[in-house]
Amino acid sequence: MNTSVSLARAAGLSLALAAALNTSAHANETAATPATKAWTPAALRQALAALPKGDVERGRVVNQQLFCASCHGDTGVAPTQNWPHLAGQKSVYTVKMLLDYQSRLRSENKGAALMHDVAVMMTPQQMADVAAFYAAQTPPRDDGTPRPGTKGGGLSAEQLVTKGDPTRLLTPCASCHGVKASGGKFEAASLAGQNPLYFTRTMLDYQSGVRANDAAKGMSAFAKKLTRGEIEALATYYADLPQKLK
Repeated sequence: MNTSVSLARAAGLSLALAAALNTSAHANETAATPATKAWTPAALRQALAALPKGDVERGRVVNQQLFCASCHGDTGVAPTQNWPHLAGQKSVYTVKMLLDYQSRLRSENKGAALMHDVAVMMTPQQMADVAAFYAAQTPPRDDGTPRPGTKGGGLSAEQLVTKGDPTRLLTPCASCHGVKASGGKFEAASLAGQNPLYFTRTMLDYQSGVRANDAAKGMSAFAKKLTRGEIEALATYYADLPQKLK
């Protein structure tokens, strides 16, 4: 399924959802309050600390009722190449992204616009629940997506992950995302098993400045120093990592 078809399908589902939820005053009244400006690290910590506790089983219901599964799959494994896998993703990262979509801090493409339409309808409890559901799922070990070929030079993924590059002031990826790529604090996402095409697109968006919702601007600064070949090598490395860890 190509991107336009997938977006059209998801947009239709989103519009149907909007029509249903707009009839509910309760849903509108309890919607999470979007951020009005870019996060500071302190503001992000406070917002995440104030979230309700998520429930995995309620999150499973949210994933179906709000049509999250149409793009991200029944268990957080996206059925097409166009969307990120969320299985195994840290709950605080998922919630942070939902808040960013809600406030339009993330608005880099049509997919982000679609996510905004969904996120503005969600309560803080729904966000916490669906995030807990995804966090409890197992990252894909072989998602069937094609691995990108390298188009430029640079260091190997293993070098970047474990040692970084002091000459470019690049810290090792593992220092934030972990040796097993299960994620770190706040915005340090889980990367294990991620769709490599989505990973590549995300890094290029950070590199170009199209995406700039990272509160500490760490990923933006990191991505700008990478070659295209290094980005694609990292995409393949993380996509294949769950199989190496079996």
